[in-house]
This record gives sequence, structure tokens and C-alpha cells, in this order.
Amino acid sequence: MATFDTVIDHTLKLSVLAYNKSESYDPATTESLKKAYTSIISAVGEDPAREGLLKTPERMAKAMQFITQGYNMNAADIINSAKFHEDYSEMVIVKNIELYSLCEHHLLPFFGKAHIAYIPNGVITGLSKLAHVVECYSRRLQVQERLTHQILDVIQETLNPIGVGVVIEAQHLCMMMRGVQKQNSVTTTSAFSGQFMKNETRSEFLKLISADLS
Repeated sequence: MATFDTVIDHTLKLSVLAYNKSESYDPATTESLKKAYTSIISAVGEDPAREGLLKTPERMAKAMQFITQGYNMNAADIINSAKFHEDYSEMVIVKNIELYSLCEHHLLPFFGKAHIAYIPNGVITGLSKLAHVVECYSRRLQVQERLTHQILDVIQETLNPIGVGVVIEAQHLCMMMRGVQKQNSVTTTSAFSGQFMKNETRSEFLKLISADLS
């Protein structure tokens, strides 16, 4: 029979195994970014050798690679990995997809939610793939307008649906932390193709993403 101490030890080991995760970073890229961030820290008047900043360049080097990992992803491949023939011709909506990106003008984050809809033309994709597409394009240096159209374009090109609709709502730290410093501003962008160019379909989509169905 297992003792109490044995059970506790086993539980702790499982917790450690569950917590540990593997992240890999390109050594050359990491080193290059470390040097750049060390220079930035010095340029703003800080001492990169100070205890609290000693490992900051390396942390930032890894963080930047993680934040921009979308450059190593292919959105078309993501969708094509899960395409299924299905006789379904009604609107498919995945809303409130969280997104985090970096504004390419100031390298400050913007974050919010994406809402995606498409009307299948005999082919559907796994619902999670739409969220992965958002991740693919948002994890790059971006502007919200381009991001919106990139999501729409890849869905249109890979699934050839009857229509696609994309709406993104986001807050931009480049407006909140600097410049006009407007804390509650939200930027909304949209892109539509096919059937969603018609007012009736577009209105239905916008109504559904605004509705609380819970």
C-alpha cells in the first residue's frame, strides 16, 4: 500500500512533468537579438549589467521570436490539413478568437478579437484551423487592416466558399501608451467577399457576432 508521503511525491513529480514545456529558439537569432536589446537598454540610459537587467536581453530575444512565430507558419497549409467535403451551405461562424500582435509602426502590441464567417461551397475546414489562421498572421509585425484581409484571402483561396466575412476589434497600445493616449479607443476593421458583399448576409453576420447567445 502506498504511503501518504509516496502519494505526495508522485503527485509532485506529475505536477513538474505537466508544468515543464519545451520551447526551441534559433541560437543565431537569439544571439543577434540579445545584442540588439542590450544596445537598446544602454541607449535609453539604463545599465544592462544591473542585476535586474542581466537576463533581460535574452528573455526579450526569446519573447520576440515567440511573438513573431507566424513567419514560420503557412496559413494555407493549416487550412488544407483539415478540409472535408460536406453538404452544408449555411453560414459558419467562429467568433471571439483572441489575437495578439505587434504594430509594425512602433513595435507595440495590439490585441483584441477576430470574428470569422464563411458559407461553404461543398468544403469545410476544422473550426480550430480558423483560430490557427488568426494566430499565423497575427504573430507577425502587422497593421490591423492588412491582418483582416490576409485572413479573408487565405480562407477564400483555400476553401473557395460562397463568401467570407472577417471583423477584427482591437485596442492598440501605440494609441494608449503614447501619442494621443486614448485609453478606451477600439479599432474595428472588416473585410467581405462573395455573398457577404450583399447587405442582407453581411447584416446577419454582424448581428450574430454581436449577440449574446449564452
